[in-house]
Formats: sequence, C-alpha cells, structure tokens
Amino acid sequence: MIRGMLHFDANLLDPEVEAQVDELLAKLSLREKIGQMVQIHVHDGNVEASLELIAGGHVGSVLNYYEASKLNRLQRAAVEESAAGIPLLFANDVIHGYRTIFPIPLAISCTWDPELAQEAARIAAEEATADGTHWTFAPMVDIARDPRWGRIAEGAGEDPFLGAAMARAQVQGFQHDNLESGRRLVACAKHFAAYGAVEGGKDYNTVDLSERTLRDVFLPPFKAAFDAGAGAVMSAFNEIAGVPCTANAFLLQTILRDEWGFQGLVVSDWDAVGELIAHGCAADLREAAALSAGAGIDMDMASNAYRQHLEQLVAEGAMPAAVIDLAARRILRQKCILGLFEQPYVDKSRAAHSFLRPEFRAKALEVAHKSIVLLKNEGDLLPLDRAVRRLALIGPLADDHHEILGTWHRIGRDEDAESVLDGLRAVLPETEIICVRGSNVLESEPAGVGAAVQAVSASDVVVMVLGEAETMSGEAHSRAYLGPPAPQMQLLQAVYEATTQGPQAKRQPLVVVLMSGRPLVIPWLATHIPALVQAWHGGIRAGRAIADVLVGNVNPSGKLTATWPRAEGQIPIYYAHKSTGRPVTGPGVRQFDEAFRSHYIDEENSPQFPFGYGLSYTSFRYEGLQVETPVVDLDGEVVVSAMVRNVGRRAGDEIVQLYVHDLVAEVTRPVKELKGFQRVSLTAGEERRVRFAIPVQELGFYGLDMAYHVEPGQFQVWIGPASSSGLEGSFTVRDT
Repeated sequence: MIRGMLHFDANLLDPEVEAQVDELLAKLSLREKIGQMVQIHVHDGNVEASLELIAGGHVGSVLNYYEASKLNRLQRAAVEESAAGIPLLFANDVIHGYRTIFPIPLAISCTWDPELAQEAARIAAEEATADGTHWTFAPMVDIARDPRWGRIAEGAGEDPFLGAAMARAQVQGFQHDNLESGRRLVACAKHFAAYGAVEGGKDYNTVDLSERTLRDVFLPPFKAAFDAGAGAVMSAFNEIAGVPCTANAFLLQTILRDEWGFQGLVVSDWDAVGELIAHGCAADLREAAALSAGAGIDMDMASNAYRQHLEQLVAEGAMPAAVIDLAARRILRQKCILGLFEQPYVDKSRAAHSFLRPEFRAKALEVAHKSIVLLKNEGDLLPLDRAVRRLALIGPLADDHHEILGTWHRIGRDEDAESVLDGLRAVLPETEIICVRGSNVLESEPAGVGAAVQAVSASDVVVMVLGEAETMSGEAHSRAYLGPPAPQMQLLQAVYEATTQGPQAKRQPLVVVLMSGRPLVIPWLATHIPALVQAWHGGIRAGRAIADVLVGNVNPSGKLTATWPRAEGQIPIYYAHKSTGRPVTGPGVRQFDEAFRSHYIDEENSPQFPFGYGLSYTSFRYEGLQVETPVVDLDGEVVVSAMVRNVGRRAGDEIVQLYVHDLVAEVTRPVKELKGFQRVSLTAGEERRVRFAIPVQELGFYGLDMAYHVEPGQFQVWIGPASSSGLEGSFTVRDT
C-alpha cells in the first residue's frame, strides 16, 4: 500500500516553504519572475539556443527532453550561469509508464482496480525521477463519451465516479513520497476542462455544454485529483460556450481557485496561449498573453507569448505586477517542495538501474492480465486446449512489438515488448505455431491473404490479432469510422470463410484478439466470430498477457469503461443517458410499433457492448438483494448488499457494480449512475455477500441554483455485473 505522497493543501501551506519562496521572490527582477513562467521545448537540434535562453534567466521549465545527462547540462546553465540561479523544472508526458510501458490508461481503467493503477503510476514515477523528470503531464482525467476522439485512450472512459477513483489513485501513485530515486514527481491533472466533449469527436474542436453538465459530469475527476494532492493542472485546448479554456477566468479562477482553493500550478497546453489568436478572441500574441495571464495561466507552454510581452504589459499598466508575483510564487513553491534548490542535478548512474526491473515487468503483466476484456465466448471456445498441435496465428499485430505499446509510449522501446507470438510460444511450447501477417495494419500485403488461407488449412485452431496501430489513437488521431481498417477486414473475411468450409468436424475454431486505443465498431465480428478478446494496446507484457488468457492461465476479469456502439451513428452513446419525455419502453431495443419514441428507425438503441460489460471463463449468479436502509437521512449512508455466487467450474474475479437512479428531481437525472464497485475473487462454488455503503451526500447534483445538493425522495438501486443488468431495489432519502 502506498502511504505517502507529495500533497498540496489549500488550507495548510508549509510556512517554511512560503518563507523560502518569499526570500526568492524578493531577489528576482520582474524579467526573472516572468522567466519562471516560461516553458520551452528542447530537442537535440536546438540545445545551444535553449542554453542561451536558460542562462539569460528567460526559462523556468523545459518539456519533452529526456536522459539524465542531457537534463543536467541544461540545469547547469540555469543554476550556475543565470544571475538568479533558479533550477529548471523538467516536465514530460509520462502517461502509462516511462520505460516500463503499461497498458494505455483506458485499458488500466478496465481493471476497475484503483490500487493497481496507483502501483503502475508509482513505478512510472520511480523510473522517470531516476532519469531526471520532475513533473508528468498526467493523469488525463477527461470524461470521454465519444470513441471517435483519439484521446479517449488516455483516460478512464465515460463515467465520472470511476474516473474520480482512477484520478485519485494515479495522483497518489505519481506523487508517492518514498521513491527509491530519492526524488519526487508532480502530477498534472488534464485537460481543464471538458476536452472529452469536443464536437464530432474531433480533437481540438469546440465544446458547448451547460454549466450543470460541466459540474456533474466533467469536473468530478478533477476535484478528486486535487483532493488527492495533484500539484498542477493543465488547461484544455477547447473553448466552452465561446470562451477558450486558456483564457477562461470562470474555470481558472472562480472554480479552481475560489471554490476549490487550489494552490498548485496552472500550465497551458502546447501553444494554447498563442492559439487564442486562431480562436478569434485575441488579435495578436500580446493580447493572448494578457488574456491568459489575467485568467490564471501561470506557465506558458511553448508559445513564447509571456517571454515576449508580459514585461511590457506590466510596464504599461495593462497587467498588474501582482499577477506575475502570484504566478512566480506558485512555480517557485513547486521547485522548493521538490527540493530542487538542494539537489538540482540527477545522478545519471541511477537511471539505467531503475528501468525494467523484474518487479516492474511483473506488475506490467498483472495490469495487462486484468485489463483484458472477454467480449464473446460462444460455445466456451476459450480457453484453448493446450494439446493443440498446430495453431495458425494470423494478422498484422500477431508478431508486433511496436503498436502494442500504444499512444504516448515515449521512451518505451520495441525490443522491450513481447508479441502475441512470443507469448504463445512461451505458454504452448509443444504446439507448432504458423504465424502469417496476412496484411499490414492499413495496407494490403501482396499474397498476404493467400498465405493466411494456406496457414488455416494446415492448422487445428486459428487466432487472429487485428486492430489499430498506435498512431490511430491518441492526440490528433480522431476517426470517423471505427471498424478495423479495410485490409484487415478483407483478411478476416477470407480466413473466416476458410474456417467454415467443409464438414463441421473439420472446421477450425476461430478466435479474434483486438488491439486498439478506443472502443471499436464491430457488428460483423460480433455476429460471426465465436470468440472475441479485447486486449487494447497493452504495453510491454501484452503478448504474454494475451497468451495467458487464451490458454486459461488467467481467467479474464476486465470490464468495459466506455460503451461500444453498434454503429458510428449512435455516437455519443453512454449508459448514463437521460430518459427523455418519450423513452423507448423496451430494454434498449427498437420499437417500430411505437413510432414517436426516442429511437432509430434503422438501428437498435442498445450498444454492441454496454459500460461495465465483460465475460469470464466461469459464471456468476446474483441473488438476494437487500436494501438494509430502506429509509435514510440526508447525512446517512445507503447500505445495499447482494449475494454473488461463482456457479462455474473455475475460480474467477467478478467486478460487482452498484447503480442508482433518482426518480424525481428538480432537474432531470440520468437513468443510472455508478456509485460503487468491488472486485471479488471467488473459487468455484463459493458465494459471498457483497455490501456497499454509499454516503447519501454522493447522490446529489447541481440544481436550478447551480449549487450541489441531494433532494429527498425515492431512488432505484441495482447491483449487478454491468450497467445493463442487475438486481433492483429501492430506498427513500428523507429530509431531516
């Protein structure tokens, strides 16, 4: 269990740190204070120019530069050559691992295991700090309900309750205060705010939503991150209701500072200050600098607007000097807490010994195991028979060591990763494995389909590994069509036909493993393929993890944290939707005999796979729901329990989920909201009563007065295996 962390408390600033900051500020000129507010991008081609800026006192932070020896060179310019001698703050995108690459964050969320997410973040912090990084631009806590948006890969999916749990866990892991490196890492919650709500799922696009939706859905994970001690926050690229977040005083001052009392550092996203010109709210870079600094952006990432214009703005009286002092104070406070004045340099000899340690690789395997979601297993095709003589392994991702790492893997290396072929060879040493690419990820491969069909004819079992390249998700990689690329579908259909020809007794079983950074649209696969495994981009141990699941060394337990649509036309699609005044009366099915209802005329309302869904190699039965508090006070707890029994023949983990619905409220409420979850391990035949105690104050919302409160009244409650099913009861909240 992680016990310590770097913690910022708005109500309890450390007097010793504040005194140190006071002393530093008193010695700095206005230009040097502004220099602290400037973050630059350094790469090997601009090192000399960067060193000149740093030695001149014009830089407070550097991003996207790696390796201890390189960072020390820059740090010497700041500490030993600049007049003020203020150390630099080194920041990097440590998203799902540093050198030990874990599954992408969306996959990690499918473990529904915050403690495991916390451990993964701690390991990333161990490696990153040993190599000189002080600050990570993570966790991304954006709620994403549109899988077209590529950055859904970086977060915890569609639900604010689960998102808040993962945000807390990752902050505590990143900011663990007992790292073996002897250093600390600052976590940065991003992107503030509502970036996941971009129109059309297009990255950087416009956001227009109500303040109530902002507060009820998109802000809770940020609040959880700050309550857990996150030392920094990054403003989002998007606008909300016409005001870009980088110039949004309502977000950055009213909510963040005044309501929440956040004392940490606010950084813009890449060139977001300069992009105020393209947004159309600033005429030039000077005006952009004034708007951003005035709204509450402490540090300008990469636009150079602050370095070029803030000093003149202050001299002309257009910018209060107090704004500069306050921003510089927050930055210097970070540097003091990190101990950079006492220890500005990093021991470069430690880095290599801190990477890819056996225990780190073991944890990466555990996370990958628990993140895999079994989507379909018709006829109990899986797990595979270990006695299989010949196995055809087909697909562009079957022996892949690169795409498997996923978006934002940064210094992760292909040679560190295990492919599915590597994994199957390890777990099936006596099996002949015939591996054929069949196609590339995005392009047909000459003779690829023919070679794949030949491999099928020579095999007893067929496993296909298909999906997205790592560059098909993540920042700036939105997609309009979410199926596997056309060459892969052509390959799949040819293999499918080959496995279904001839007498039934000679047909080869077909398993498809999907790798992706997002939910996919796969109606053909969901109908025709008997066994489907969603493995995401699973990091360096993905291949072994997939193999362990395929042969039954591990019983899959992952559950989806983002809804999978049947068609792109259903998007946005999420479980916590509103009822509307004309809801479909059936359980998410088309009602052509009810023409004037909220449904499609050419597709079902229900998703392909709902939020919370995931199968196991065993079966779990839910029974005996007990609402132990049928009437509860506003300051009380709702206590609900159910019996969960493993009725299969294997041990397995079940993620038990609790949902509620406020039946009548002054503003409309979602049909269901997640309010609790527990991972339960049960042996075959074992049963356990799973009990939830939910504080009533967690059942509230932002009302007509835009204040958070809980309304007395009746609630429905469900305990079950997914958002789409469960045992149902009710309780009443009474006014005390």
